[in-house]
Amino acid sequence: MSTNPLAPSWLAVPEDANALPAAVWSLNAHRTASGELEIAGVSATAVAAEFGTPVYVVDEADARARARRIRESFDREFARVGSAAKVYYAGKAFLSTEVARWVTQEGLNIDVASGGEMAVALAAGVDPARLGLHGNNKSLAELDRAVSVGVGAIVIDSVVEIERVAAAAERHGRVQPVRLRINSGVHASTHEYLATAREDQKFGIPLADAPAAVARIRAHESLGFLGLHSHIGSQIFESDGFAEAARRLFALHAELLEGGDVPELNLGGGFGIAYTSVDDPLDIDEIARRFADIVAGGAAELGIPVPVVAIEPGRSVIGPSTTTLYTVGTIKDVEVDGHIRKYVSVDGGMSDNIRPSLYGANYSARIASRVSDAPAALVRVAGKHCESGDILVHADYLPADVEAGDLLAIPATGAYGWAMASNYNYLGRPPVVAVRDGVARVIVRGETESDLLSRDMGVAQ
Repeated sequence: MSTNPLAPSWLAVPEDANALPAAVWSLNAHRTASGELEIAGVSATAVAAEFGTPVYVVDEADARARARRIRESFDREFARVGSAAKVYYAGKAFLSTEVARWVTQEGLNIDVASGGEMAVALAAGVDPARLGLHGNNKSLAELDRAVSVGVGAIVIDSVVEIERVAAAAERHGRVQPVRLRINSGVHASTHEYLATAREDQKFGIPLADAPAAVARIRAHESLGFLGLHSHIGSQIFESDGFAEAARRLFALHAELLEGGDVPELNLGGGFGIAYTSVDDPLDIDEIARRFADIVAGGAAELGIPVPVVAIEPGRSVIGPSTTTLYTVGTIKDVEVDGHIRKYVSVDGGMSDNIRPSLYGANYSARIASRVSDAPAALVRVAGKHCESGDILVHADYLPADVEAGDLLAIPATGAYGWAMASNYNYLGRPPVVAVRDGVARVIVRGETESDLLSRDMGVAQ
C-alpha cells in the first residue's frame, strides 16, 4: 500500500499495522495468541472491563527497571572516571506515592517542583534528605516546609531567593544545602516550550551574575553551597547541548573553587524517549558514557577534581512504562484534497494528554482488543472535547476496519499525561492502574462526577 499524501513525511506505512515497535512500548507489552494487547500479564480488555476507559496502565517492572538501569549506568561510568553520580527522579513527569516508593527503592532520589509534589514524596515515606526542591517562584511557605523537614537540596533560582532560604534556615537552626541554577544560554534541539536554558525565559540566573550570587550564598552561615545546576530542556536526542552546557559551567565551576568547595555539578535531565517508530533516542548506557567523558575531560582540561554529577531524568523513567487505553466511539472519513483521512474519536482527549495539543507532540496508536488483516489506513485519533485542536495522535496507520467499541492503546504516555491532566468539559481524570505479574491494582483513583461536584459550593451538600 502506498503512503497517503496527507501523512507527514516521516510516517511510513507499516508492514503490519498490528505490530508493537519495541522501542515505543513498555518492556512487558505484547500481543497474546488471540491478538489482544497484554501488559505484564494483564490483558487490555481485562483492564478496561474492571476499571473503565480512559485508563493509564503502568508497567511497574518496566518503570523500576528503567530507574535501576539509569542509576547503574551512571554509577558505573562515573566510577570509571574517579567520581560518583546522584540520580534524581524528576517527579514533575508523574508522581504518586507508589511511584515515589518504586524509584527510591531502586536507588534514586526525587526532584520535586512544588509543595504538592513534596507532600506526595513525604507521604510515601521518602527520606527528606533524598529530595531536591526546584521552582522559579517557590513560596515562603514551601521554602519553610522544605527547610523544616530537612530537604536535601534546594535549587536557588533567583538572587532574591538566597535571602529567603537563608532566613528559613536560620529560623529552624539548620544549614540548608543549596544549588544555584544557571541559565547557560545553551539552546537544546527541542520544541520552543521545552527548551529551558534560553536567555529570555524565567529559569535561573545568567552565567555572568553567578559569582556574585555564590558569594552571597557563602556569606550566610545557614547555607551550604553544593554547586551549580543547569537544565537545557526536555525530549533531547543528542548530547551536544549537554556538552556545551557543561563546558560553560566548568569554567565557572573552576572559578568558584578558588573561594571554597564546589562538590557537585547538576546537569539536569531531559533525555528523550521514543514516541513513534522513527524516534531514535540515545541508549542510556551511551548517555552515561558520554556524560562521564564530558565531565572528566572538562575537569582534566582545567586541572580540577572531577565533581560528583547529579542528573534528573523523569520522562525516560516513567514515559515508556505507561500506556493509555481508550474506547473508540465515532469514526469519520474526511476527504482532503481528494484523499481520505480517517478520524477516530475516543472517550478521552486533551484532558488526559494535552501534549499533542500544547506543542504538537507525536504519539502512536494501536488497536488493543484484537488484530486485523485489513489494509492500513491513515488515521488521526481525536478526543471528545469541544476543541478542534483536541488531538491525541496527529497521524498513524491503523487497520482500516477500526470500529466503534474497539479498545485503542496509545503507548509512552507516562510522562506529563496524568501530571498535566485537567477536568476540561467536566471530565474526571482517569485512574492510574499498575500492572505486574498478572495483577492489576489502582495506584491513583479516577475521578467521578461526584468528585467534581463536591467542590461546587452551589450543590447541596
